[in-house]
Amino acid sequence: MSAALEKFCGSVFWNDSYLARPDADLPVCFQQTVLVWIPLGFFWILAPWQLLPMCKSRAKKSSVTKLYIIKQVLAALLVLTAVAELALAFVDAKQGAVPAVQYTNPSLYIATWIMVLLVQDARRFCLRRDSGVLFCFWILTLLCGILPFQSLVRKALQEPISDLPRFILFFISYGLQLLLFLVSGFSDIAPETKEIGMKNPEVTASFLSCVTFQWYSSMVFKGYRKPLEIEDVWELKDEDKTKVLYTAFEKNMKTAMQKARAELEKRKRKKRRQEGDPDHGNSMSKAQSQDILVLEERQPKKKKGDNEDSGPPKDYPKGWLMKTLAKTFQQNLLLAVAFKVVHDALVFVSPQLLKLLIAFVSDEDSFAWQGYLYAILLFLAAVIQSLCLQQHFSLCFQLGINVRASLIAAIYKKSLTMSGATRKESTVGETVNLMSADAQRFMDLANFIHQLWSSPLQIILSIVFLWGELGPSVLAGIATLLLLLPINAFLVAKAKTIQERNMKNKDERMKIMTEILNGIKILKLFAWEPSFEKRVNEIRAHELKNLVNFSYLQSVSVFVFTCAPFLVSLASFAVYVLVDENNILDAQKAFTAISLFNVLRFPMATLPMVISFLVQANVSTARLERYLSGEDLDTSAIHHNPIAGSAVRFSEATFAWEQDGNAAIRDVTLDIMPGSLVAVVGAVGSGKSSLVSAMLGEMENIKGHINIQGSLAYVPQQAWIQNATLKDNIIFGSELDEARYQQVLKACALLPDLELLPAGDQTEIGEKGINLSGGQKQRVSLARAVYSNADIYILDDPLSAVDAHVGKYLFEHVLGPKGLLQKKTRILVTHSISFLPQVDNIVVLAAGAVSEHGSYSTLLANKGAFSQFLNLYGNQEEDVSEENTAAVALAGDEEEADEAVDPCTEEHTEDVVTMTLKREASIHRRKLSRSLSKNSTSSQKKAQEEPPKKLKGQQLIEKEAVETGRVKFSMYLRYLRAVGSCFTFWIVMGYVGQYAAYVGSNLWLSDWTDDSVRYQNQTYPTQQRDLRIGVFGALGVSQALFLLFATMLSARGTVRASRVMHQQLLSNILRAPMSFFDTTPIGRIVNRFAKDIFTVDETIPMSFRSWISCFMAIISTLIVICLATPFFAVVIIPLSIFYYFVLRFYVSTSRQLRRLDSVTRSPIYSHFGETVSGLSVIRAYGHQERFLKQNEITMDINQKSVYSWIVSNRWLAIRLEFVGSLVVFFSALLAVIAKGTLEGGIVGLSVSSALNVTQTLNWLVRTSSELETNIVAVERVHEYMTVKNEAPWVTKKRPPHGWPSRGEIQFVDYKVRYRPELDLVLQGITCDIGSTEKVGVVGRTGAGKSSLTNCLFRVLEAAGGKIIIDDVDIATIGLHDLRKSLTIIPQDPVLFTGTLRMNLDPFDQYSDEEVWKALELAHLKTFVQGLPERLLHLVSEAGENLSVGQRQLVCLARALLRKAKILILDEATAAVDLETDHLIQTTIRSAFADCTVLTIAHRLHTIMDSNRVMVLHAGQIVEFDSPEQLLMKQGIFSAMAKDAGITAAESTAL
Repeated sequence: MSAALEKFCGSVFWNDSYLARPDADLPVCFQQTVLVWIPLGFFWILAPWQLLPMCKSRAKKSSVTKLYIIKQVLAALLVLTAVAELALAFVDAKQGAVPAVQYTNPSLYIATWIMVLLVQDARRFCLRRDSGVLFCFWILTLLCGILPFQSLVRKALQEPISDLPRFILFFISYGLQLLLFLVSGFSDIAPETKEIGMKNPEVTASFLSCVTFQWYSSMVFKGYRKPLEIEDVWELKDEDKTKVLYTAFEKNMKTAMQKARAELEKRKRKKRRQEGDPDHGNSMSKAQSQDILVLEERQPKKKKGDNEDSGPPKDYPKGWLMKTLAKTFQQNLLLAVAFKVVHDALVFVSPQLLKLLIAFVSDEDSFAWQGYLYAILLFLAAVIQSLCLQQHFSLCFQLGINVRASLIAAIYKKSLTMSGATRKESTVGETVNLMSADAQRFMDLANFIHQLWSSPLQIILSIVFLWGELGPSVLAGIATLLLLLPINAFLVAKAKTIQERNMKNKDERMKIMTEILNGIKILKLFAWEPSFEKRVNEIRAHELKNLVNFSYLQSVSVFVFTCAPFLVSLASFAVYVLVDENNILDAQKAFTAISLFNVLRFPMATLPMVISFLVQANVSTARLERYLSGEDLDTSAIHHNPIAGSAVRFSEATFAWEQDGNAAIRDVTLDIMPGSLVAVVGAVGSGKSSLVSAMLGEMENIKGHINIQGSLAYVPQQAWIQNATLKDNIIFGSELDEARYQQVLKACALLPDLELLPAGDQTEIGEKGINLSGGQKQRVSLARAVYSNADIYILDDPLSAVDAHVGKYLFEHVLGPKGLLQKKTRILVTHSISFLPQVDNIVVLAAGAVSEHGSYSTLLANKGAFSQFLNLYGNQEEDVSEENTAAVALAGDEEEADEAVDPCTEEHTEDVVTMTLKREASIHRRKLSRSLSKNSTSSQKKAQEEPPKKLKGQQLIEKEAVETGRVKFSMYLRYLRAVGSCFTFWIVMGYVGQYAAYVGSNLWLSDWTDDSVRYQNQTYPTQQRDLRIGVFGALGVSQALFLLFATMLSARGTVRASRVMHQQLLSNILRAPMSFFDTTPIGRIVNRFAKDIFTVDETIPMSFRSWISCFMAIISTLIVICLATPFFAVVIIPLSIFYYFVLRFYVSTSRQLRRLDSVTRSPIYSHFGETVSGLSVIRAYGHQERFLKQNEITMDINQKSVYSWIVSNRWLAIRLEFVGSLVVFFSALLAVIAKGTLEGGIVGLSVSSALNVTQTLNWLVRTSSELETNIVAVERVHEYMTVKNEAPWVTKKRPPHGWPSRGEIQFVDYKVRYRPELDLVLQGITCDIGSTEKVGVVGRTGAGKSSLTNCLFRVLEAAGGKIIIDDVDIATIGLHDLRKSLTIIPQDPVLFTGTLRMNLDPFDQYSDEEVWKALELAHLKTFVQGLPERLLHLVSEAGENLSVGQRQLVCLARALLRKAKILILDEATAAVDLETDHLIQTTIRSAFADCTVLTIAHRLHTIMDSNRVMVLHAGQIVEFDSPEQLLMKQGIFSAMAKDAGITAAESTAL
């Protein structure tokens, strides 16, 4: 071979002597052949593929740019140099024989450079105009060209140049190649692709920019300058958009699913064969055989008969999901595998290079060039390794989000087509969980899926290499590692049980907190805060006890994990040295082994994690497979054939909710004429709604069919409202036609509502229509149907939710013969009888069958079921409608009154609404936040900000402050202060001690390895050997013990911080004034106690610990390198500056992207939840496509923020790893330079530490940004720790014992306002109320009645004047002293979870007899005695297991137990039945005869027997006298009495 090559070049091809000298060089022939052919071979293998776009592309070429021209000119010049060189060869040939190489190489080059011209032109067809292949080719030629380059330079310096023209040509061509390489680093963007490049620079970025993620830098800078908004984030590439991903996924899913279905059929047949003989003999029960018959009938119709309800849980097609995913994303997977293989190979190259480097330093006679070569190779290996790894990770994370996107899209699409039976199997919450939790698990798995093969590979390779170093002694080290695994597993299992126990405590604590916040008003009025604070603190104490144990376990496992590398090396080295006298540990062995052990740590740690991910994903796979392979809706029974004169025709239609369930409607044969109004009536459960569902195709068809002509509009019984503006809800995706829209609003009586809503029809409606009343929702739902302008209207009892007079109006203007829809076909399910005379046709249903139908008059004449029905309901209906009209009239009054009064006044009726709204919202939020733990509550926040704020003329609920920008340093200090300064100091000292021992043990090892040189030709003394092992062991153990000490201490300290912070937060929240709770949504406060306290408890301690560890590790590594080569200190400075800047830039961008991710994630889930709950409506209108599109849009918005975050991590990692590579390079380079003065041991130490530093640098950034994200929780908790408190509970001035003894109340020019910026609510009230006097307080809504009670209890503090009770000014005593001395029976009865006894007497200050006495007076004694646990009966959340009346009586019993001298009775407007009301009134008259009673009345009847009545109007007393006197006077009171139908005569009778 070499002979042929020598003939070819005309000179020596290879001679070892060339290298064995200080100025080594390669033979010229080798340079001319091998070094030229390697890059060319690479290029010619890959370049032709680059021409493909030219051949197949119909696309236009993009235009010529300056860069392109420069590239082509340079390539053309290269062609000229090659031509010139060929010409030279011909010229030389005339003088004499020229070696063949002089012809072939220039010819090869001419062909190559022409190819380059072509490739550069071909790339104009592509978006990314430069070619990766070309870029790599330039790098290769330049690297290979360096060797001839330096040869020629050296020759030129030693002697005159022999072959000048070739010499010049070589340098010209090398220079041109260098220029081309530099130019191809820039992105070449054609003007027409500039737009695309603005939206996403990645598409047009150059190869270099893609590999290093340089295209992302502009985003990082933007994020550093200002907090990023979602608009700033770049668009996704087309192939990453949800639509594209899902299309591919769906295609593969269909084929895979068919195979799986076939398998399922096989399984079923086999099972059936096993179960019984083919003719299903008598071995089976009759029902079963029936079942099987039904099954077999079904088989042909549906491909997959499931074994319905009989026997074990249903079988479903299995095993197709993973296959589908693998097939869809195979390209990504294969690329990632390729990168990972290269990376894994290079991981093992570094230790080998390290070995060579140590050998070089230890060897006196080695040549300097070898050292430089090793240093450069180390650097290159590190750089390529990091580039490959980052590309691999980038692909993995992309795979993760793409898998998640396709799964979510699949689940969403499935939910739109699901059959009723399948839908029943999973609740909305479960389906949302499929989306949030299960899809997320796939994402976690996808990120690390390649570790499944890569970890074992790395482990095997490390063991092989280690065996080569240390022989069998390696087994000792590996045994140690394996021993540590079960220990860790045990610790993890233990920790898990503690965690589970703690979750229970946490739930319990959150339940009580939510209750406290929901009933805070009662707590304040009764002065019960301390009792509840105690309850919460007891639970918290349990929680913290578990937490301490958990932290101890954690610190032990950290201890084990940290000991691992050290124990492993100790075991291996000790065994190695002890096994054989001749085994001497030298630097090469020791440090190569140590760096291999370091390589081992990562796969060992990740493998168990990936396996647990895999197990979780397996569970998720089963759930998703079951869901996605569920049955689709079968609408084959709904025909759309044109039949003249019939709009809807039922032909013997029999439908059931489930395939073999009971038929819900039977043999219905009906014909409905176009344009007619048909009423469907029947008793409850007679199948009216089923009839509707059957028409919509939501039910399983058993026989017969329904023919429907034209489009449908549907109004469900429970209105379904989207979280969008009111206008969007009505238009519902149709075109906007303003005139029709206004007409619809008017007809549906929505105009008055629009005036009340803060932003008219642009008001955002909260989730589930939370800020609309029931009637409003129903009217919006109706308006949506009317606006859609369909042919057939199916109305499922739309008038039930609205008041009678509104119902009448709607019937006249919309549904009736003169309404908007008079020309349309209307099918109206109804309970209200008043409209029946006006309909064209009535269908009476009984037990799912049509019992009779015809017009009103014919049915009445028939004297059938219908006329009985009429007689039964007719009378009731009239009463009801009268009551309703009365109520409506009243409401009308109230509204007028409200507008007359200043709109800012707050009033109790309003307050009930806000309370319930808040409650609903917070319950709603709890459900949501459980299913999406990380969910940001933005959408729900909107829901809560809406209702109250605008109605009161100013914003009520302030927007939650979202922290942007850096976290203040004071927060870290505040947290450390909570830990305790003493703790903090010793924790830090522990870590310092650990790393001191670490550095010590490493220096000792390096000294130990130098023994091999000291005792080169003598026997190694035993005591020396034992000393080495002993000290090494001792240092290692002390390092572990220091760490244990520090982590144990930090466990104590951080739990202390948790205790302190929770305690302060809780006591402060309970002491906050009522106004704080009015302006802050409960969910927001709950969030502080849930999410933020959790972060303080568990996440921050972990983050702090890992941060300190990383920081110390880096410092210790740098110290070690500086000890070895002091000059390194000079290099550290620029590197750390670069590092710091990268970090600062990155952290701000990354933090904001995380926030955007959580903000954009919740709309996906809430949109999905909404879709599932409104399925029938969406299907009825046929809007599935629109909702799918909407889902894709919301998905893409979230995807782009996650994608951006992923890239930002890679951007950072590449830059940091480059810093790491430089550290390696300089530590190696300085070692080479200082060769003579250094021992091998110290060099090994410094370089192996440097090799490890890259990972640690990465971690430091991770932990820093994590810590910064988490410390925000401290900030948020602190924000609520500093809320302004109300007046102190107890002051130095205590009221006299037994105060108030008489119960006289004096108001002296008393003024009050709700908040400083608002107007006065009470404008100077002066009055005296005598002892034991009964006073009624009346007034229109907003007159200030409830404010009066709030003032007595000092829920509102005076703005002027004072209140004196029994000669004590109430403003001078503590709140609890005051509140314990008054009693109130509140308007809405609030109960708390706990025993009945606790609800009556939370402080246990009364005896059981007293409690029973109170219950007896409150008429509850018999009820409570009937309960199994009597007084210890558990009351469920918000008292739901008692009726409203009973709850009201419990509140009465509370008051009776207190027996204060002054009773305030805030009359319950709401749900108390007349009977209970009567009971309460009589009890109060008898039991509180010797007390002063203030009754705030909404019904005048209750106060007609008072001593005096106070009439309030606009915050002033206008009348104050006995009821008789006031009735005589023609004033406000008598007017109100007249409205209520009370005359003077009646009152005296009372």
